[in-house]
Amino acid sequence: MERSVLKTKSYDFALRIVKLYKYIVSKKKEYVLSKQVLKAGTSIGANVEEGNQAQSKSDFIHKLSIAQKEAFETDYWLRLLRDSDYLTPKQADSLLIDCQELQKLLTSSIKTAKRNLENKDD
Repeated sequence: MERSVLKTKSYDFALRIVKLYKYIVSKKKEYVLSKQVLKAGTSIGANVEEGNQAQSKSDFIHKLSIAQKEAFETDYWLRLLRDSDYLTPKQADSLLIDCQELQKLLTSSIKTAKRNLENKDD
């Protein structure tokens, strides 16, 4: 169940990031930071998708760990866009809340997968 929630939320977040990128490029004419947040923000869901097709529990954990790193990077770029006035606090905060929720879901999924892997070895 949790993986499908993670899959759905990471996809929906990626879609919001794509729309954010289009907005920043067209309205703010900013191309560097927006490209960074686009890459990191869409990579979360891509790695979750890859994790769901993992060849082993270790591969699954590895893919979700990459997604987790990308979520933390996305958080950084969103804060930078907000603090440099490319995004209003209201625009950024909504995305940051979703990003932090993904971070929590990924952390929980990784911990559960690691625990299951350890228990399997017992």
